[in-house]
Amino acid sequence: MYIQFVFAVQDRISLIQPNWKDELYKYITGIVQNNKHKLIAINGTANHLHIFVGYKPHQLIPDLLQDIKGSSSGWINSKKFLKGKFSWQEGYGAFSYSHSHIDNVVNYIMNQEEHHKKRTFREEYIDLLKKFNIAYDEKYILKDVE
Repeated sequence: MYIQFVFAVQDRISLIQPNWKDELYKYITGIVQNNKHKLIAINGTANHLHIFVGYKPHQLIPDLLQDIKGSSSGWINSKKFLKGKFSWQEGYGAFSYSHSHIDNVVNYIMNQEEHHKKRTFREEYIDLLKKFNIAYDEKYILKDVE
């Protein structure tokens, strides 16, 4: 199974900095691999991440995401990259794809910075929900930071 996970920094504040984002991506890659899944692509912006994995169903998705988010936020805080405490926002999106879509999804993820010059994270997330016919209540959708 090929799954794209999408999740945001708490309050969608732009905290992921260019000088340490590659280290974060490597750390998360290690978490995915240690859980016996294959990381295909990882990228994002300062306020959210996209992770595309070859997912093996030996592990529940919530358990994998809890490990990724919990371990990576602990790692960020232990490295003292920020003056305050870092945390990920509660929740995530998980979107599955067929093998024939791998190249398109990888391209989409690897071009996040360019993509978000035109669209907000919220707009992107709602489009994913609509594309996958996922019903949602507007009051639970992430709000843009004001």
